[in-house]
Amino acid sequence: MTRGAKTLILGTRKGLIVLERHGKGWRTLRHAHAGIPVPYAFVDARTRTLWASLDHGHWGQKLSRSKDLGRTWEEIAPPKYPKGAEVKKGKPATLKYIWVIAPGGADEKNRLYLGTQPGGLFASDDGGKGFELVRGLWNHPSRPEHWFGGGRDEPAIHSVLVDPRDSERVLVGISCAGVFETTDGGRRWQPRNRGLRADFLPDPAAEVGQDPHLLAWCAREPDALWQQNHCGIFKSRDGAASWTAVSAKGRGVAHFGFPIAVDERDAETAWVVPGISDERRMAVGGALCVARTENGGKTWKALRTGLPQRDAHDVVYRHALDLAQDALAFGSTTGNVYASSDRGDSWTVVGTNFPPVYSVRFAG
Repeated sequence: MTRGAKTLILGTRKGLIVLERHGKGWRTLRHAHAGIPVPYAFVDARTRTLWASLDHGHWGQKLSRSKDLGRTWEEIAPPKYPKGAEVKKGKPATLKYIWVIAPGGADEKNRLYLGTQPGGLFASDDGGKGFELVRGLWNHPSRPEHWFGGGRDEPAIHSVLVDPRDSERVLVGISCAGVFETTDGGRRWQPRNRGLRADFLPDPAAEVGQDPHLLAWCAREPDALWQQNHCGIFKSRDGAASWTAVSAKGRGVAHFGFPIAVDERDAETAWVVPGISDERRMAVGGALCVARTENGGKTWKALRTGLPQRDAHDVVYRHALDLAQDALAFGSTTGNVYASSDRGDSWTVVGTNFPPVYSVRFAG
């Protein structure tokens, strides 16, 4: 298997699980935060720190980090919305969910971002000791009236991308509001949703109110972006200035879904895990597959070898598919985890008795 693809970090309904490659299979190295939902977990490649967000039903949202791949943990104070912040007029903003943790640029070793519900982006410049609300985005004039919940009761940020060429440029994905971009480190933000469709809105082409399920880009070509959207799969070749639909709706399975992964070297190659529809969130035709395009979405190939093709009810959440060079892995809400070492051509079973999986990340 590809170097850097021998350790998997799972965020699950019942804790964080560290898996390691062992012979031809996988074994559990550690199970941390047992019984506590972990919406997102990843290893920051800049510092080798393992971060996890925790969704305590009683105690609220927590942050935890480990500097030894989960042997020991340190609790980190979660962010707080400033006094007077309101989701809408008369409704105070309080932290409901930490949906994603993202590193800053390579030149910002101590910067971290948190994407949260109710729609606030938080940033830390001291390695997580303290987080501040990015007020430029929070104060965007569209937020109070045109951002709304998509699957959650309030808007939430699930995607944060920092341009490897310029750390001042950051893009975020918000459900539901759309893609927003800053080019000055967060002071000013602009919606980047031209070409997207929100068929559930009175105006499907609305500038704000779109529902990207996940935002991703090609590491070598950061102006080549993709998103799995509530209304299909879209790509951009101009840095998110405009989007083009590339779904296989009506001619294949690649249309509705949540996760998307983009080849780190080839901007024309991407993978999705399809579902039937918003109304029926399960594998298409009861047969689990991963769909891959190698020509920018002109055609999609359903990759099925090693995946169950009968009575499969899996759906894969937005953070539960990851890519490391030629290796891929994904986990489903039914507790099944699969891995591939050949770009998805064939799959092996990592395990079938895990808790519902929220996030999957290689610790490369």
